[in-house]
Amino acid sequence: MELVSALTKGMESVSVLMKGMESISVLMEALDLSSNPKEFFDGSIKVFEEFMDLFKDKGQAEVASTVQVELESFKSTKLDIAVTGETGAGKSSFINALRGLTAEDDGAAPTGVTETTTEPTVYPYPNHPNVSLWDLPGIGAPDFQPNTYLRQVKFKRYDFFVIIASERFKCNHVALAQEIERMGKRFYFVRSKVDEDLRNEERDHPRTFSQESILERLGMDCRKHLQKIGMSNPEIFLLSSCEFTKYDAPALVKTLQDDLQGLQRLAFLLSLPNLSAEIIEEKKAALQKLIWLISVASALVNVIPIPQLSVACDISILLGSMIAFYKHFRLDEGSLANLARQTGKPIAELKAVITSPGAKEINRDVVIKMLLKEEKGLPRLTANLPVLGPMLTAGISFLTTYFMLLSFLDKVAEDAERVRKTALKEDGKKRK
Repeated sequence: MELVSALTKGMESVSVLMKGMESISVLMEALDLSSNPKEFFDGSIKVFEEFMDLFKDKGQAEVASTVQVELESFKSTKLDIAVTGETGAGKSSFINALRGLTAEDDGAAPTGVTETTTEPTVYPYPNHPNVSLWDLPGIGAPDFQPNTYLRQVKFKRYDFFVIIASERFKCNHVALAQEIERMGKRFYFVRSKVDEDLRNEERDHPRTFSQESILERLGMDCRKHLQKIGMSNPEIFLLSSCEFTKYDAPALVKTLQDDLQGLQRLAFLLSLPNLSAEIIEEKKAALQKLIWLISVASALVNVIPIPQLSVACDISILLGSMIAFYKHFRLDEGSLANLARQTGKPIAELKAVITSPGAKEINRDVVIKMLLKEEKGLPRLTANLPVLGPMLTAGISFLTTYFMLLSFLDKVAEDAERVRKTALKEDGKKRK
């Protein structure tokens, strides 16, 4: 219900509206498209009646305007993440990994054994250009001063900082962290290239090698050293950009999500590659909340009767939402091509496990056909309710859009998980 709170802006009786929306939410969650037709119809009528009662005398134009503003706010929300550290620590590789890219993919940050970044360079997420990672110049110069460095890289533009070291954290790292903290922003310590440390240990001590104990020792050593040079209670994330789903990378991603608020948190989540089944489920849950706003927008903005259907809704809203869902779950052509290249799996094999229409296939005619198919499982409300004018149409549009997008979201999330599993199987074979 977090996003639905936007509907209360500028309206009288805020508590009444929220109570009504919560009541509708409970009723909607209880509905099941596969249940007994009579039970489903009766439940839909209850939702419809609640919707009609909630918005009568509430100023539909004002609600529609508020919803549009909130949706536009989501689309325009910016998030800027700064990545810094010494030359060679793996800043560029980390940026690529967090964006789901390799060094050879289009738009990737260049990597190399020498310094490749001399000034702040922005790398937006491929499908979410308002979410950007910034590769900052290295901090290893002998005359490094954290205050002048932060002025040079335009400190105020970033929402938080990731400080990366590939060996020991040094005084420069701590001095920078303390200055960032003094200026009121968050920072995170990342110890990179732990895969190399593990390989070296296994090569040098094959009989006593234990990954768990080595990772524990690395973490303790990083904490002790940071405490020794001035950090009281540092949190360190151990990771490998080459194997980004391992070690502490999932914990880092979760921490970044939890520390962000509101629309920035949502934007960061939806921009992430499908690193795990958990991220896919979190995206699905977040978009389910967003469907409320989309459905209200469809109900109250430019409701259009659709030939051959007993409903009316805004096809452009449905179309735009479906295409956006594909991008959020990285099922668009560009994302699939990158994933195929990274895993060595033919793109045709990734596409073969996708059951929903391809992103390129989604157009107005396809949406109408999907509505026709979906309507067979939905009650024909207009055949059972009296004609009440524009608000009747709006109520039916609300229900139609909600169920249409909810059903589509389920299918796309399932497709994303199948693609992820298919890619991982191939990736696993290659590493053996």
